[in-house]
This record gives sequence, structure tokens and C-alpha cells, in this order.
Amino acid sequence: MCGRFAITLPDDAMAQMFDAAPANDLPLVPRYNICPTDPVAAVVSDGDRRRLGPMRWGFLPRWYKTPTDGPLLFNARAETLAEKPAFREAARRRRCLIPASGFYEWTKEGEARLPWYITRADGAPMVFAGVWQAWEGAAGARVASAAMVTTQASGKMAELHHRVPVILEPEDWPLWLGEAGHGAARLMAPLEEGALAFRRVSVKVNSNRAEGPELIDEIES
Repeated sequence: MCGRFAITLPDDAMAQMFDAAPANDLPLVPRYNICPTDPVAAVVSDGDRRRLGPMRWGFLPRWYKTPTDGPLLFNARAETLAEKPAFREAARRRRCLIPASGFYEWTKEGEARLPWYITRADGAPMVFAGVWQAWEGAAGARVASAAMVTTQASGKMAELHHRVPVILEPEDWPLWLGEAGHGAARLMAPLEEGALAFRRVSVKVNSNRAEGPELIDEIES
């Protein structure tokens, strides 16, 4: 699973990277400790135009009467994405891209939870595969919500955690967004061995209230 991530790209850089029209209410950046239920920037496409806008990180199925009416669905397993009632329609029709600079995972040493910050080894931004849902609550409240797709980790990444976000290359974005026909399921695989780099960071990030660039600074392990 992936339960925390960071994004340091300015709004205009994200819009340019995706060739997307940005919304006026994008979440503030930089952010170094994004948690489930926080707003995130996400890219969607109607086939003719891409839009970069805010979404709640935590997918809300249509049958939820309130945002807390069921489990918090911030990750969606690639292996069952097309079968789970919460995600199967979104997997076919509502896929999105979620930009990030890196994400966190934890290992255990005794009772201590030790955080690691994971980035692309080439220094490029990460782009997570996601699915989204427009949820309507009481009194007409409308919330765009998203879940990050994860898959089985491999290689050294698996030593940190058995799951990893599906990270898409630029050439794969059109297919995932539905702009290039069918076949997006084949994209739900981990990156090749060596594509990710990781470093130990401060336990300060263990608190969901922590924020600031020092959270991603490397420390001696």
C-alpha cells in the first residue's frame, strides 16, 4: 500500500507536464506529507482535453451516504480492480493520473517504525495510476474522489514493502486516461528493477501533522 506521499512541483509545471488545463482551486504546493482524505491534484481526460484538478484522496463509492460510511479506500489493488464493486466501473471509465515527487513506506526495527522516502532513480516526477469517482452526498454535496492503484512489489522495493504504486511512464498516460483505446490493464505492473531509489528519513513523518522539506532529507540508517 501507499499511505503517504509528497508533491513539490508547482501548479504550472504540472499543467505543462500533462498538457492539461489547471483548475483554480488546486491544493497548495509544495506538500511533503500528504495523507488519505487530503486533497490531491489529479489529471482526467474526456478524450479531447485534459484537466488538472483537485480530488479527495480516498475513493467514495456511490452507495456511501457519508464519506465515513465505509472503509477508507485510498488504495486499489491492480489484481482485483476490475472485479471489486467499488472500483470496477471506474476501472473501465474513470481513470486518472496523480503526480507525486515521492512516497513513503515503513520498515520495523523492534517496536520502531522507520520511514523511507522513495523516488524515481532518474529524478523525474512520479505519476501514479488512479481511479476516480464523482460522489454526491446529502444536500447535493459533490466530491471528486480518487484511489491510487497498487501492484505487487518486486526486487529491492519488496524488501521495504510488498505493495508499490503503479507508476506510469509518459508514453503510457494516453492509454491509462482512455485517449488511446483499450488495453490499460497491461500497464498495472511495477517499474523495472533499479527504477526506484529510496533513503531513510526522519521519524517526524510518522505524524500525519508533520510538514516541511526536512521530512524528505536523508538521515543515516
